[in-house]
Amino acid sequence: MMKEDFFKYQTQTTPHPLALEISHAEGSYIYDTNGNKHLDFIAGVSACSLGHRHPRVVKAIKNQLDKYLHVMVYGEYIQQPAVELTKLLANKLPDTLETTYLVNSGAEAIDASLKLARRVTGRSEILYAHNAYHGNTFGALSVMGYEERKTPFGPLVPDCHPFQFNNLGDLDKITTNTAAVILETIQGGAGFIFPKNGYLKKVRERCNETETLLILDEVQPGFGRTGKLFGFEHFDIVPDILVMGKGMGGGLPIGAFTASQEHMALLKDNPKLGHITTFGGNPVIASAALATLQEITETDLISQTLQKEQLFRKLLKHSLIKEIRGKGLMLALIMDSSEIASEVILRCKDKNLILFWLLFEPKAVRITPPLTISDAEIKEGCDIITAVLNDINAE
Repeated sequence: MMKEDFFKYQTQTTPHPLALEISHAEGSYIYDTNGNKHLDFIAGVSACSLGHRHPRVVKAIKNQLDKYLHVMVYGEYIQQPAVELTKLLANKLPDTLETTYLVNSGAEAIDASLKLARRVTGRSEILYAHNAYHGNTFGALSVMGYEERKTPFGPLVPDCHPFQFNNLGDLDKITTNTAAVILETIQGGAGFIFPKNGYLKKVRERCNETETLLILDEVQPGFGRTGKLFGFEHFDIVPDILVMGKGMGGGLPIGAFTASQEHMALLKDNPKLGHITTFGGNPVIASAALATLQEITETDLISQTLQKEQLFRKLLKHSLIKEIRGKGLMLALIMDSSEIASEVILRCKDKNLILFWLLFEPKAVRITPPLTISDAEIKEGCDIITAVLNDINAE
Protein backbone atom coordinates (compact mmCIF):
# COMPACT_ATOMS: atom_id res chain seq x y z
CA MET A 1 0.00 0.00 0.00
CA MET A 2 2.75 2.44 0.94
CA LYS A 3 4.59 1.70 -2.29
CA GLU A 4 1.46 2.41 -4.33
CA ASP A 5 0.95 5.68 -2.46
CA PHE A 6 4.60 6.61 -3.03
CA PHE A 7 4.20 6.36 -6.79
CA LYS A 8 0.74 7.93 -6.81
CA TYR A 9 1.18 10.92 -4.51
CA GLN A 10 4.91 11.73 -4.31
CA THR A 11 6.52 13.29 -7.36
CA GLN A 12 9.28 11.13 -8.83
CA THR A 13 12.67 12.32 -10.06
CA THR A 14 13.52 9.34 -12.29
CA PRO A 15 11.49 6.71 -14.18
CA HIS A 16 12.78 3.92 -11.92
CA PRO A 17 13.48 4.95 -8.30
CA LEU A 18 14.98 2.27 -6.06
CA ALA A 19 11.81 2.42 -3.90
CA LEU A 20 13.31 0.88 -0.77
CA GLU A 21 10.61 1.17 1.90
CA ILE A 22 12.34 2.37 5.09
CA SER A 23 11.55 1.19 8.58
CA HIS A 24 14.45 2.71 10.54
CA ALA A 25 18.18 3.41 10.33
CA GLU A 26 21.06 3.22 12.77
CA GLY A 27 24.80 3.72 12.36
CA SER A 28 25.89 2.34 8.99
CA TYR A 29 22.68 0.41 8.33
CA ILE A 30 19.24 1.11 6.90
CA TYR A 31 16.40 -1.32 7.69
CA ASP A 32 13.43 -1.87 5.38
CA THR A 33 9.86 -2.76 6.29
CA ASN A 34 10.50 -6.41 5.35
CA GLY A 35 13.09 -6.68 8.11
CA ASN A 36 16.12 -6.58 5.83
CA LYS A 37 19.31 -4.85 6.97
CA HIS A 38 21.16 -2.82 4.32
CA LEU A 39 24.77 -1.69 4.69
CA ASP A 40 24.90 1.94 3.59
CA PHE A 41 27.92 2.89 1.46
CA ILE A 42 26.26 6.15 0.33
CA ALA A 43 25.25 8.01 3.52
CA GLY A 44 22.33 9.78 1.88
CA VAL A 45 24.63 10.89 -0.96
CA SER A 46 27.34 12.21 1.39
CA ALA A 47 24.81 13.84 3.75
CA CYS A 48 24.96 11.59 6.83
CA SER A 49 28.57 12.21 7.82
CA LEU A 50 28.15 10.54 11.22
CA GLY A 51 25.91 7.75 9.99
CA HIS A 52 22.27 7.38 10.87
CA ARG A 53 20.94 8.76 14.16
CA HIS A 54 24.34 9.44 15.70
CA PRO A 55 23.80 9.67 19.50
CA ARG A 56 25.43 13.10 19.81
CA VAL A 57 23.29 14.52 17.01
CA VAL A 58 20.08 12.96 18.30
CA LYS A 59 20.77 14.28 21.81
CA ALA A 60 21.36 17.80 20.47
CA ILE A 61 18.12 17.68 18.49
CA LYS A 62 16.10 16.44 21.46
CA ASN A 63 17.58 19.06 23.77
CA GLN A 64 16.62 21.83 21.35
CA LEU A 65 13.11 20.43 20.85
CA ASP A 66 12.44 21.09 24.52
CA LYS A 67 13.42 24.78 24.16
CA TYR A 68 12.01 26.25 20.94
CA LEU A 69 11.58 25.54 17.25
CA HIS A 70 11.29 28.23 14.58
CA VAL A 71 10.71 31.65 16.15
CA MET A 72 11.69 34.23 13.51
CA VAL A 73 13.09 34.63 10.02
CA TYR A 74 16.86 34.37 9.70
CA GLY A 75 19.02 37.08 11.17
CA GLU A 76 16.57 38.92 13.44
CA TYR A 77 16.72 37.03 16.74
CA ILE A 78 19.77 35.75 18.61
CA GLN A 79 19.47 31.97 18.76
CA GLN A 80 22.25 30.11 20.55
CA PRO A 81 22.63 27.08 18.22
CA ALA A 82 23.15 29.25 15.13
CA VAL A 83 25.55 31.61 16.91
CA GLU A 84 27.64 28.75 18.31
CA LEU A 85 27.70 26.96 14.95
CA THR A 86 28.89 29.99 12.99
CA LYS A 87 31.45 30.86 15.67
CA LEU A 88 32.90 27.34 15.61
CA LEU A 89 33.08 27.43 11.81
CA ALA A 90 35.00 30.72 11.96
CA ASN A 91 37.42 29.18 14.47
CA LYS A 92 38.08 26.25 12.14
CA LEU A 93 38.48 28.27 8.92
CA PRO A 94 41.16 30.67 7.62
CA ASP A 95 40.99 34.21 8.99
CA THR A 96 39.38 35.72 5.88
CA LEU A 97 36.42 33.32 6.12
CA GLU A 98 34.92 35.09 9.09
CA THR A 99 31.15 35.05 8.94
CA THR A 100 28.57 32.51 7.79
CA TYR A 101 25.06 32.84 6.42
CA LEU A 102 22.98 29.73 7.22
CA VAL A 103 20.44 28.66 4.61
CA ASN A 104 18.32 25.61 3.78
CA SER A 105 20.40 23.72 1.20
CA GLY A 106 23.63 23.70 -0.74
CA ALA A 107 21.80 24.91 -3.84
CA GLU A 108 20.39 27.94 -2.02
CA ALA A 109 23.89 28.69 -0.72
CA ILE A 110 25.18 28.57 -4.31
CA ASP A 111 22.52 31.02 -5.49
CA ALA A 112 23.25 33.38 -2.61
CA SER A 113 27.00 33.20 -3.23
CA LEU A 114 26.50 34.19 -6.88
CA LYS A 115 24.40 37.15 -5.74
CA LEU A 116 27.09 38.15 -3.28
CA ALA A 117 29.82 37.97 -5.93
CA ARG A 118 27.89 40.28 -8.24
CA ARG A 119 27.18 42.65 -5.36
CA VAL A 120 30.84 42.78 -4.26
CA THR A 121 32.35 43.26 -7.71
CA GLY A 122 29.64 45.18 -9.55
CA ARG A 123 30.20 42.76 -12.44
CA SER A 124 27.82 40.18 -13.89
CA GLU A 125 29.91 37.49 -15.60
CA ILE A 126 30.14 34.11 -13.84
CA LEU A 127 32.52 31.39 -15.06
CA TYR A 128 31.86 27.74 -14.22
CA ALA A 129 33.39 24.42 -15.23
CA HIS A 130 32.23 21.93 -17.82
CA ASN A 131 30.60 18.95 -16.09
CA ALA A 132 30.07 21.02 -12.95
CA TYR A 133 27.17 20.30 -10.65
CA HIS A 134 26.12 22.87 -8.04
CA GLY A 135 22.43 22.08 -7.51
CA ASN A 136 19.11 22.54 -9.28
CA THR A 137 17.72 25.95 -8.37
CA PHE A 138 17.77 28.45 -11.23
CA GLY A 139 21.05 30.03 -10.18
CA ALA A 140 22.75 26.70 -9.53
CA LEU A 141 21.35 25.26 -12.75
CA SER A 142 22.79 28.23 -14.65
CA VAL A 143 26.30 27.17 -13.60
CA MET A 144 25.74 23.47 -14.25
CA GLY A 145 28.18 22.26 -16.88
CA TYR A 146 25.88 19.77 -18.54
CA GLU A 147 23.76 21.25 -21.30
CA GLU A 148 21.48 18.25 -21.76
CA ARG A 149 20.23 18.62 -18.17
CA LYS A 150 19.75 22.40 -18.22
CA THR A 151 18.56 23.28 -21.74
CA PRO A 152 14.93 22.16 -21.16
CA PHE A 153 14.59 24.80 -18.43
CA GLY A 154 16.10 27.76 -20.29
CA PRO A 155 16.56 30.59 -20.59
CA LEU A 156 18.53 30.61 -17.36
CA VAL A 157 20.51 33.31 -15.55
CA PRO A 158 22.40 35.34 -18.19
CA ASP A 159 26.15 35.95 -18.44
CA CYS A 160 27.18 32.54 -17.07
CA HIS A 161 29.85 30.87 -19.22
CA PRO A 162 31.68 27.52 -19.09
CA PHE A 163 35.37 26.74 -19.19
CA GLN A 164 37.36 23.53 -18.81
CA PHE A 165 38.25 22.22 -15.36
CA ASN A 166 42.01 21.48 -15.06
CA ASN A 167 42.72 23.36 -18.31
CA LEU A 168 45.31 26.06 -17.63
CA GLY A 169 44.81 27.49 -21.12
CA ASP A 170 41.28 28.53 -20.19
CA LEU A 171 42.41 30.75 -17.31
CA ASP A 172 42.64 33.69 -19.71
CA LYS A 173 38.84 33.62 -19.81
CA ILE A 174 38.96 35.10 -16.30
CA THR A 175 39.06 38.86 -16.93
CA THR A 176 38.25 42.15 -15.27
CA ASN A 177 34.66 41.57 -16.45
CA THR A 178 34.36 38.41 -14.36
CA ALA A 179 32.48 38.67 -11.07
CA ALA A 180 33.28 35.15 -9.93
CA VAL A 181 34.70 31.80 -10.85
CA ILE A 182 32.72 29.00 -9.23
CA LEU A 183 34.28 25.55 -8.95
CA GLU A 184 33.79 22.35 -7.06
CA THR A 185 37.02 21.74 -5.19
CA ILE A 186 36.72 18.14 -6.37
CA GLN A 187 34.27 17.66 -9.22
CA GLY A 188 31.54 15.34 -7.94
CA GLY A 189 29.00 14.58 -10.63
CA ALA A 190 31.74 14.49 -13.28
CA GLY A 191 33.31 11.44 -11.64
CA PHE A 192 35.24 12.71 -8.60
CA ILE A 193 37.76 14.61 -10.69
CA PHE A 194 40.73 15.91 -8.70
CA PRO A 195 42.52 19.19 -9.53
CA LYS A 196 45.99 18.56 -10.92
CA ASN A 197 49.18 20.45 -11.80
CA GLY A 198 48.49 23.17 -9.26
CA TYR A 199 45.27 24.04 -11.06
CA LEU A 200 43.38 25.58 -8.13
CA LYS A 201 46.38 27.63 -7.07
CA LYS A 202 46.67 29.04 -10.59
CA VAL A 203 42.95 29.82 -10.67
CA ARG A 204 43.38 31.64 -7.36
CA GLU A 205 46.30 33.65 -8.75
CA ARG A 206 44.36 34.61 -11.88
CA CYS A 207 41.37 35.66 -9.77
CA ASN A 208 43.68 37.84 -7.67
CA GLU A 209 45.09 39.49 -10.81
CA THR A 210 41.64 40.37 -12.13
CA GLU A 211 40.00 41.08 -8.74
CA THR A 212 37.58 38.24 -9.42
CA LEU A 213 36.03 36.33 -6.53
CA LEU A 214 36.69 32.60 -6.22
CA ILE A 215 33.71 30.58 -4.99
CA LEU A 216 34.47 27.00 -3.96
CA ASP A 217 31.63 24.52 -3.70
CA GLU A 218 32.44 22.14 -0.83
CA VAL A 219 28.96 20.65 -0.55
CA GLN A 220 30.33 17.14 -1.16
CA PRO A 221 33.98 17.24 -0.01
CA GLY A 222 33.19 19.29 3.09
CA PHE A 223 33.10 18.22 6.71
CA GLY A 224 35.96 15.77 6.78
CA ARG A 225 35.13 13.52 3.86
CA THR A 226 38.50 13.93 2.08
CA GLY A 227 40.80 13.80 5.12
CA LYS A 228 40.62 17.54 5.77
CA LEU A 229 37.70 19.49 7.21
CA PHE A 230 37.29 21.06 3.75
CA GLY A 231 38.78 19.88 0.48
CA PHE A 232 40.45 23.20 -0.36
CA GLU A 233 42.86 22.65 2.53
CA HIS A 234 44.64 20.04 0.38
CA PHE A 235 45.61 22.70 -2.16
CA ASP A 236 47.06 25.57 -0.13
CA ILE A 237 44.47 28.12 -1.25
CA VAL A 238 41.60 30.01 0.36
CA PRO A 239 38.39 30.90 -1.51
CA ASP A 240 36.64 34.25 -1.22
CA ILE A 241 33.34 32.46 -0.68
CA LEU A 242 33.03 28.94 0.71
CA VAL A 243 29.81 27.01 0.08
CA MET A 244 28.78 24.01 2.16
CA GLY A 245 25.80 21.72 2.76
CA LYS A 246 25.07 17.96 2.73
CA GLY A 247 27.32 16.46 5.45
CA MET A 248 27.02 19.59 7.56
CA GLY A 249 23.64 18.76 9.08
CA GLY A 250 23.98 15.28 10.54
CA GLY A 251 21.08 14.15 8.34
CA LEU A 252 18.99 17.32 8.46
CA PRO A 253 18.65 19.84 5.58
CA ILE A 254 21.07 22.74 5.72
CA GLY A 255 23.42 24.83 3.61
CA ALA A 256 25.70 27.77 4.27
CA PHE A 257 28.12 30.17 2.66
CA THR A 258 31.03 31.85 4.39
CA ALA A 259 33.03 34.95 3.44
CA SER A 260 34.71 38.00 4.97
CA GLN A 261 32.89 40.48 7.18
CA GLU A 262 33.49 43.17 4.57
CA HIS A 263 31.84 41.20 1.79
CA MET A 264 28.97 39.79 3.81
CA ALA A 265 28.06 43.25 5.12
CA LEU A 266 26.91 44.12 1.60
CA LEU A 267 23.92 41.80 1.99
CA LYS A 268 22.42 43.86 4.82
CA ASP A 269 22.26 47.29 3.23
CA ASN A 270 21.82 49.03 -0.14
CA PRO A 271 19.58 47.14 -0.55
CA LYS A 272 18.56 45.83 2.82
CA LEU A 273 17.66 42.14 2.90
CA GLY A 274 20.12 41.31 0.13
CA HIS A 275 19.38 37.67 0.85
CA ILE A 276 16.38 36.47 2.83
CA THR A 277 15.53 33.00 4.12
CA THR A 278 12.75 32.08 6.51
CA PHE A 279 14.08 28.83 7.91
CA GLY A 280 17.85 29.35 7.53
CA GLY A 281 19.54 28.92 10.90
CA ASN A 282 16.60 26.88 12.20
CA PRO A 283 17.53 26.10 15.82
CA VAL A 284 16.90 22.35 15.62
CA ILE A 285 18.92 21.99 12.43
CA ALA A 286 21.67 24.31 13.69
CA SER A 287 21.88 22.17 16.84
CA ALA A 288 22.34 19.05 14.72
CA ALA A 289 24.98 20.78 12.59
CA LEU A 290 26.84 22.06 15.64
CA ALA A 291 26.92 18.57 17.18
CA THR A 292 28.12 17.16 13.84
CA LEU A 293 30.93 19.69 13.53
CA GLN A 294 31.97 19.17 17.16
CA GLU A 295 32.07 15.40 16.77
CA ILE A 296 34.07 15.58 13.52
CA THR A 297 36.62 18.07 14.88
CA GLU A 298 36.96 16.72 18.43
CA THR A 299 37.66 13.12 17.37
CA ASP A 300 40.06 11.48 14.92
CA LEU A 301 37.35 10.84 12.32
CA ILE A 302 39.00 13.12 9.76
CA SER A 303 42.36 11.34 9.91
CA GLN A 304 40.56 7.99 9.90
CA THR A 305 39.06 8.76 6.50
CA LEU A 306 42.47 8.44 4.86
CA GLN A 307 43.13 5.11 6.60
CA LYS A 308 39.71 3.85 5.54
CA GLU A 309 40.39 4.99 1.97
CA GLN A 310 43.47 2.78 1.91
CA LEU A 311 41.43 -0.17 3.18
CA PHE A 312 38.91 0.33 0.37
CA ARG A 313 41.71 0.54 -2.18
CA LYS A 314 43.32 -2.62 -0.76
CA LEU A 315 40.10 -4.65 -0.78
CA LEU A 316 38.67 -3.44 -4.10
CA LYS A 317 41.19 -4.81 -6.57
CA HIS A 318 39.48 -6.48 -9.51
CA SER A 319 39.95 -6.68 -13.25
CA LEU A 320 36.57 -5.00 -13.84
CA ILE A 321 37.56 -1.96 -11.76
CA LYS A 322 39.63 0.22 -14.06
CA GLU A 323 40.31 3.01 -11.57
CA ILE A 324 39.35 4.22 -8.11
CA ARG A 325 39.00 8.00 -8.09
CA GLY A 326 38.67 10.39 -5.22
CA LYS A 327 40.12 10.88 -1.77
CA GLY A 328 39.23 9.82 1.74
CA LEU A 329 35.65 8.55 1.80
CA MET A 330 34.67 10.30 -1.41
CA LEU A 331 35.44 7.47 -3.82
CA ALA A 332 34.22 6.29 -7.22
CA LEU A 333 34.86 2.92 -8.84
CA ILE A 334 35.28 3.44 -12.58
CA MET A 335 34.12 0.42 -14.55
CA ASP A 336 34.58 -0.56 -18.19
CA SER A 337 31.07 0.47 -19.13
CA SER A 338 27.90 2.06 -17.80
CA GLU A 339 26.19 -1.33 -18.08
CA ILE A 340 28.67 -2.92 -15.70
CA ALA A 341 28.41 0.00 -13.28
CA SER A 342 24.62 -0.33 -13.17
CA GLU A 343 24.82 -4.10 -12.79
CA VAL A 344 27.13 -3.69 -9.79
CA ILE A 345 24.83 -1.15 -8.13
CA LEU A 346 21.64 -3.15 -8.70
CA ARG A 347 23.06 -6.55 -7.82
CA CYS A 348 24.65 -5.17 -4.65
CA LYS A 349 21.24 -3.73 -3.74
CA ASP A 350 19.83 -7.26 -3.99
CA LYS A 351 22.56 -8.36 -1.59
CA ASN A 352 21.69 -5.57 0.87
CA LEU A 353 24.56 -3.22 0.07
CA ILE A 354 23.61 0.32 -0.93
CA LEU A 355 25.70 1.87 -3.72
CA PHE A 356 24.68 4.62 -6.16
CA TRP A 357 25.42 6.32 -9.46
CA LEU A 358 27.13 9.64 -10.20
CA LEU A 359 25.26 12.31 -12.14
CA PHE A 360 27.40 12.70 -15.26
CA GLU A 361 29.85 9.77 -15.28
CA PRO A 362 27.83 6.67 -16.21
CA LYS A 363 30.75 4.27 -15.68
CA ALA A 364 31.12 5.25 -12.01
CA VAL A 365 29.93 3.53 -8.85
CA ARG A 366 29.69 5.95 -5.93
CA ILE A 367 31.14 5.00 -2.53
CA THR A 368 30.58 7.72 0.08
CA PRO A 369 29.86 5.95 3.37
CA PRO A 370 29.52 7.57 6.79
CA LEU A 371 32.82 8.75 8.24
CA THR A 372 31.96 6.54 11.22
CA ILE A 373 31.94 3.32 9.19
CA SER A 374 34.04 0.58 10.81
CA ASP A 375 36.80 -1.46 9.18
CA ALA A 376 34.64 -4.57 9.61
CA GLU A 377 31.75 -2.88 7.79
CA ILE A 378 34.07 -1.79 4.99
CA LYS A 379 35.25 -5.38 4.60
CA GLU A 380 31.66 -6.66 4.66
CA GLY A 381 30.67 -4.33 1.84
CA CYS A 382 33.78 -4.86 -0.23
CA ASP A 383 33.28 -8.63 -0.02
CA ILE A 384 29.81 -8.16 -1.51
CA ILE A 385 31.16 -5.94 -4.30
CA THR A 386 33.91 -8.45 -5.10
CA ALA A 387 31.43 -11.35 -5.18
CA VAL A 388 29.18 -9.42 -7.57
CA LEU A 389 32.13 -8.52 -9.80
CA ASN A 390 33.17 -12.18 -9.87
CA ASP A 391 29.64 -13.19 -10.88
CA ILE A 392 29.61 -10.63 -13.69
CA ASN A 393 33.03 -11.80 -14.85
CA ALA A 394 31.92 -15.40 -14.95
CA GLU A 395 28.92 -14.72 -17.21
